[in-house]
Amino acid sequence: MAKDLPKNVKRFGARYGRTTRLQYGAIERTQRAFHKCPYCNQKKVKRISAGIWLCQKCGSKFTGKAYTL
Repeated sequence: MAKDLPKNVKRFGARYGRTTRLQYGAIERTQRAFHKCPYCNQKKVKRISAGIWLCQKCGSKFTGKAYTL
């Protein structure tokens, strides 16, 4: 029996194929996770929009890669 898909890609239903949905799910999981701040070294950085990041501890806003730091 096939394994269940992650919760964040179940919204696509049977569309787009299993492999594509799994790859999209992996990208989305990393982009929504907390990242390490380059200024205060705390794991409190969240993505605001594509390439714009905000540290919730020290309040610094900076640019970086689109999906990960």
